Amino acid sequence: MLLVFLPAAVLIIFEVTSVGRKPVLVVNSEINEVKRPNLMGNPELTKPKEATQGKKLDSKLNRLDPITHVVGGVREPCLKLLPAEELQHLDISEDEESTISSPVKRLVYISDHQTPHGHGGGDSTLSLQRTNVTRFNLFTGNQTFDEREKSFKVSGTVVLHCGFFSENGGFAISDRDKSYMQTCKLVASTCAFGGGDDLYQPIGMSEASLKKVCYVAFWDEITLAAQESQGNKIGEDGLIGKWRIVIVRNLPFVDQRLNGKIPKMLPHRLFPHAKYSIWVDSKSQFRRDPLGVVEALLWRRNSVLAISEHGARSSVYDEAKAVVLKHKATPVEVEVQMTQYRKDGLPEDKRFNGKKALNEASVIVRKHTPLTNMFMCLWFNEVVRFTSRDQLSFPYVLWRLEVLKNINMFPVCTRRDLVNSMGHIRKAKPLTN
Repeated sequence: MLLVFLPAAVLIIFEVTSVGRKPVLVVNSEINEVKRPNLMGNPELTKPKEATQGKKLDSKLNRLDPITHVVGGVREPCLKLLPAEELQHLDISEDEESTISSPVKRLVYISDHQTPHGHGGGDSTLSLQRTNVTRFNLFTGNQTFDEREKSFKVSGTVVLHCGFFSENGGFAISDRDKSYMQTCKLVASTCAFGGGDDLYQPIGMSEASLKKVCYVAFWDEITLAAQESQGNKIGEDGLIGKWRIVIVRNLPFVDQRLNGKIPKMLPHRLFPHAKYSIWVDSKSQFRRDPLGVVEALLWRRNSVLAISEHGARSSVYDEAKAVVLKHKATPVEVEVQMTQYRKDGLPEDKRFNGKKALNEASVIVRKHTPLTNMFMCLWFNEVVRFTSRDQLSFPYVLWRLEVLKNINMFPVCTRRDLVNSMGHIRKAKPLTN
């Protein structure tokens, strides 16, 4: 009797564990198609060595469930979008009121062939070579401390550095892609340089947004090669899924994080006719309707820039210590930056309209106006001069550019509703000369 029972028990255990090992199927909520979970929308399984990490990422991928929080004892969505039928009728606003009322009417970007008198006289000696000695180069121009100070002064016409100093400065884009980028009025963009991250397809958008929004992903040749080796090829139309892939050649910095600040902070230079832009870090999947996001975070709040509060700290000086402890930047470069900010008078605990001024910039939503463009140029210049950790310079620029009032510092739970955060897949490869 016992001999008969034991084989039967073993068989039952085997069947139960086999069922437990079956791969979980995920429903693509956008097109109602069932497929095996995968980062790129490709139904092939991930490589065995990435299986554990893949399972963790797949649990977040393509999720559209709303993030909620409790307000006054009532649970409500962190991001309140218009109903789907109303989203279909949204259009890109042509309202010029924020520009008319702005104290800044026009920006003049310093360049090697249109350098205003008294600005950038030493820039002709800049090198074409990427180095770790200085981050100033033919892309940035050589901003002096005197020019830095003048660039914060608000007037009808502001002259300042804002990248793209020389045609020989790098960040080269094909004429075909430039022509496409000139057509964009509202752009959602991301970038992956150095092969560091995969490409996550946006979800949750309306049919109207698909017709009116440019989805642009900037890659370098390292990322292109890495993705092609995984079978992810750019189509003849320049697309992978909904993303238009723009290949950037001759990146200007050794530090790939700094190269990534160009599309992140300077979309007004890359998309000269865009009215609005939404930036999404490559570690995240954008999961909301772009027009709906602009309406909820900008139009409804009468804001021109929306960005997330920091989840842990409010003091830039405390954040600087955390950056060093986590080895995100060297103690020396962080100390140089904080010493300058203390000298300039930046308060210990900067607040903005009663909220934290310390930010988390994985998602940036903004209207392109002379004043917001000026803000982003100033922010980029600080990141070039000091560390690549942009959360250290954001409160400083916000403090210096005090005329920029209508910023929506939204809570962390709103950011969590905007994207599915995957984390970085692998470390980006640095550039060498």
